[in-house]
Amino acid sequence: MDALYRLDEGAVAEVVQGMPGEPSPDSVRVTLGILERKGWVTHRRDGNRNVYSPTVPPARASKQAARHLTRTFFDGKPSRAILALLDMSSEQLTREELKEIAARIERAGRKGPR
Repeated sequence: MDALYRLDEGAVAEVVQGMPGEPSPDSVRVTLGILERKGWVTHRRDGNRNVYSPTVPPARASKQAARHLTRTFFDGKPSRAILALLDMSSEQLTREELKEIAARIERAGRKGPR
């Protein structure tokens, strides 16, 4: 999805070029088909190729992905996911990013528990 968001639209070969590593075109084609069945992408015909484009805005897609990740690996608890991400990337976070995270936590605390 990241490669497709960067492209705005693209055929399988273009999506493959926008991805890290060297995924096979067949794998990307299958994945795009699955994403289309799930409603995440659509395609149009351009000659003999399919050109894919996202149907879901990036912000909505990232929220849904985070929700799925949290349910799948962290027993549905966002705090566990957040702590795992902080542990994983603590050395890579800048002081400014840490301040932004702290500010978000502070705002969430003012809203109170749900």
